[in-house]
Amino acid sequence: MRKLILIALLAAATAFAQTGGQAAAGNAAPSKAKVLSRAELDDLLSHPERVLLLDLRRPDEISTNGGFPVYLSIQIGELEKHLSEIPKNRVIVTVSNHAGRAGRAADLLESKGFNVAGAVGAQLYEAAGGKLLKMEPPKPAADKK
Repeated sequence: MRKLILIALLAAATAFAQTGGQAAAGNAAPSKAKVLSRAELDDLLSHPERVLLLDLRRPDEISTNGGFPVYLSIQIGELEKHLSEIPKNRVIVTVSNHAGRAGRAADLLESKGFNVAGAVGAQLYEAAGGKLLKMEPPKPAADKK
């Protein structure tokens, strides 16, 4: 019985590794979004009045890995509920650590009529020589009673 369980676990782990975890993450289809290079993002950021960075990462990911000086933070699971809060008069760049979540968010936003330039991975941007800010996540507001 133990041997059978070990074989089943090994098979499951192998299948997960071969798919890159995509099925478990709900990402069976690859994103259609363009993954922006450091140069492309830097060019967009040279006109901050025209662009909106939409960061889909959790606050702890931003504080650990670093982020951009100005961004709108909406986690991917909450994105559809907050579409009305995202301005349609700006070019949007979606941000995640390696552009996976950012690509899925870019696809969703494009399907809803937003002007999306593409997706960027913050860690990929930094590895290419881009500068990220290390910052502390905001503390929860104290309840006023």
